[in-house]
Amino acid sequence: MTITLLVLVGILAALGVFAVGVYNKLTTLRNRLKNAFSQIDVQLKRRYDLIPNLVDVAKGYLQHERETLEAVVKARAAAVHAEGKVAADPTSPGAMKALSGAEGALGGALSRLLVTVEAHPELKADQTMADLSEELRSTENRVAFARQAYNDAVTVYNTEREKFPAVLLAGTFGFTGGDLFEIVDPTERQAPRTSFTR
Repeated sequence: MTITLLVLVGILAALGVFAVGVYNKLTTLRNRLKNAFSQIDVQLKRRYDLIPNLVDVAKGYLQHERETLEAVVKARAAAVHAEGKVAADPTSPGAMKALSGAEGALGGALSRLLVTVEAHPELKADQTMADLSEELRSTENRVAFARQAYNDAVTVYNTEREKFPAVLLAGTFGFTGGDLFEIVDPTERQAPRTSFTR
């Protein structure tokens, strides 16, 4: 009876150690995922801060293009709101899908603004507009790199969470899957193009 009890205690202890190991590994990977999103968060906020300056410079030249400017402002506000929800919980699938959609709409609005700017030589020649456009282009590249790092972290996290035997415990411990930060519309996969050369 004593040997049976010791074997049973040993098995339970091994299962406990295993469960703790799975929990700790998933916690580590989820925290890496959250950190990866925080890097996107920094770049998106930088981008969101640049957009009002870009719009303000363009306003003076593009009085008759009010709809284009308003579309950019509205799309920026929606993206800022969606980004805040993801920042609160980067593993929320609904929030990430909303952010992807809002970012797509913002990218489209920015592209239309930059095409409009290209058609106005006096605005193209404005040094402030050129500087802001360069900052925006640089930020778009940083967002792309941060997005890739985030998607890598999500993939590692989801893979570990879905592997056997972790899959048996992940739901019990509250580890939900993370969504990739994807661009929905293929035309939005390109950063807005600007060429403000004199």
